[in-house]
Amino acid sequence: MKISTNVVAEIAKTPLVVALGLIVALLVLGELLSPGFASLSQIMRLLIVASILGVVAAGQNLVILGGREGIDLSVGGVVSLSAVVAGNMMQGSDAGIIPAIIACLATGAFFGLLNGLGVTLLRIPPLIMTLGMLGVLQGLLVVVRNGIPSGLAAPGLAHFVTQPLMFGVPGMIWLWGAIGVLMAAMLKRTLFGYRVYAIGSNENAARMAGVPADLIRVCLFMFSGMFAAVAGFCILGYSGSSFSNVGAQYMLSSIIAVVLGGTSLSGGKGGYTGTMAGATLLVLLQSILTTLNIEEAGRQFAFGATLLVLMLFYGRGKALRG
Repeated sequence: MKISTNVVAEIAKTPLVVALGLIVALLVLGELLSPGFASLSQIMRLLIVASILGVVAAGQNLVILGGREGIDLSVGGVVSLSAVVAGNMMQGSDAGIIPAIIACLATGAFFGLLNGLGVTLLRIPPLIMTLGMLGVLQGLLVVVRNGIPSGLAAPGLAHFVTQPLMFGVPGMIWLWGAIGVLMAAMLKRTLFGYRVYAIGSNENAARMAGVPADLIRVCLFMFSGMFAAVAGFCILGYSGSSFSNVGAQYMLSSIIAVVLGGTSLSGGKGGYTGTMAGATLLVLLQSILTTLNIEEAGRQFAFGATLLVLMLFYGRGKALRG
């Protein structure tokens, strides 16, 4: 009985279980504050927003798992640029959907490649490299669009993102679920996934075992860029038009979602299932703050404070591992 109790206690303390418990608690709190908050239609709307954040966080998750204090601060810029590219390629026509998604993926992969090469070949710390790339992207967006909305989402894209596709569930949520399955399979069932955990846990040992650490790291940043590009493409379908700073909100929130889901900031430990729960929890928290009429400054303060607390907690974990 003692062993069973200890096992249950350990399971109850896992980040995924804690996140799921907090999700339920926030839904109950939201319903008490605003009747209808936990209705099925409202939950679907919240999940659409969470799925877009979750797609950005998928790439962030991979970069963080790869270790070496890997965090991609450029994801917000890639999201914004991809939304602008997609909108201007589609211009409200379904015929432009396929070319737009190809262009977005190429854009994300290109800037991810630049980040990866900067980190591996030039040995620039990931935080510095991706922060610099964010500045480049923001400058590019100012030059190209000057902050003016441009481009229109195709009706087919807007319908996919916001309207039920199967069993009353919008296509965006189905896409997020598919990404979750593919991420879990890649990380837990493939050689690439094993190598990601290896370089995140101990890069020197992984190199001695023959793992091409630099190549893996470049791939992780490219994946991060591509996931951010997909999110930018989907944001266009959700909002209908693109803005030059539409992705700014995802830089900090994607990191928090990953850490809330139990992925260690030191790398080599965690997974995407927890990140999906973290993204959902974060969107619920934001919705609760909005329900309480907390202004944007207050919400940003709450997110920043949450990240600091989580970083302190995982910083202890890193010290203990070291």
